[in-house]
Amino acid sequence: MKDFFRTLRLLLLLSGLFLWHFSAQSQTFQEKDVVLNAGIGFGTVYSAGMGGTLPIGAGVEFGVTQLEKGVLGVGGEIGYAGFSGFSITYIGGRASYHFAELVDLEDDWDFYGGLGIYYRSFSTGFEGIRVGGIFPAFHAGARYYFSERLGAYGEIGNTYGWLNLGVVFKL
Repeated sequence: MKDFFRTLRLLLLLSGLFLWHFSAQSQTFQEKDVVLNAGIGFGTVYSAGMGGTLPIGAGVEFGVTQLEKGVLGVGGEIGYAGFSGFSITYIGGRASYHFAELVDLEDDWDFYGGLGIYYRSFSTGFEGIRVGGIFPAFHAGARYYFSERLGAYGEIGNTYGWLNLGVVFKL
């Protein structure tokens, strides 16, 4: 639990520094945008009763095409969750439909949902036993931009955590 609060404090401190450094009017996700994200996950299918660290992950998304109402984005993500003698690594690609224009929201908000394909690798401390496989994934989330480049996100899905929270940075 101590590690959780240490990670949370560090994430809040970094977010505050970015907020202080970047200030401008923001815009929603658009064609040709590149967005980086990093976050921590809460809850994973494989953590029940095992203790361990909070899942962590990072990703990138590219605005591929402007649709009549919304934007299609594609990207990739990597995540990790560790438990005593057991770890899981996730890597995959995903596509998202950004639909803030459909609900006519302020430019600070970006709502999206989508699907992906991931590879999940399980590793144990027992003689290097390693197994893995491909699985379909879903996600739905929101980003709020504090400035033109920096924001926070929350996302539900079945990737490295059932609930992922973190920071986003638009290049």
